Amino acid sequence: MTHTPTPQIDRLLAIMARLRDPDHGCEWDLAQDFASIAPYTIEEAYEVADAIERDAMAELREELGDLLLQVVFHARMAEERGLFGFEDVAQAISDKMEARHPHIFGGSDGTMDETRWEALKAQEREAKGQQSAMDGVARALPALLRAEKLQKRAARDGFDWPDPSGAAAKIAEETRELAEADDATREEEAGDLLFAAVNLVRAYGIQPEAALRAANDKFERRYRGMEALGDGEFATLDLDAQEALWQAVKRAEKER
Repeated sequence: MTHTPTPQIDRLLAIMARLRDPDHGCEWDLAQDFASIAPYTIEEAYEVADAIERDAMAELREELGDLLLQVVFHARMAEERGLFGFEDVAQAISDKMEARHPHIFGGSDGTMDETRWEALKAQEREAKGQQSAMDGVARALPALLRAEKLQKRAARDGFDWPDPSGAAAKIAEETRELAEADDATREEEAGDLLFAAVNLVRAYGIQPEAALRAANDKFERRYRGMEALGDGEFATLDLDAQEALWQAVKRAEKER
């Protein structure tokens, strides 16, 4: 494989090799494996997304470096086992991106859209021996995002509500079933209700993950506003008084 010199990448790879050196490396880094590092990889990806959402470009540079370190760490551990190395990781994603853009790197015509993109990904899954539409949806994804992806896969096979009314009726049904559930089935029914909510939101063309993030931010902002109005006494107020502060914060937002 031809290697193009990249001094800073080479430096980072050398640092990781040094940290993982069996005789002179760092005890903590040596003690890690794929499973122990995976949570950090997920955390760093979310911190990248957070920096982007806050338009914090200086932080984004740092967070992207932290995420890159995760790739280097996993690749180094794989190399130690004789599986693959960083160069192989880079080659694999380069090959994949060229294959997924035949209209740019190949002889195909046309433009990329979601239908074409998904068709190319389906070809990749078939080449890997994956036959179900559900194959390849990572179990480690956040549950809300995984629910959306599973539903979109099913929708491509026609298994979907034709309009939001069907999804809305399903929510009403699941709400009743949750209210009637006993201790043994309550968690399952709660999951069914949340899954149905994702379906309804998706039916309106809204990304559930983005919608819930926005709702979380709004709730946090308003709660902080109530605490400020409560002047340090918020937690001691009864529910009616707290609700009055909530309404006051909402009115203040609308008047801005």
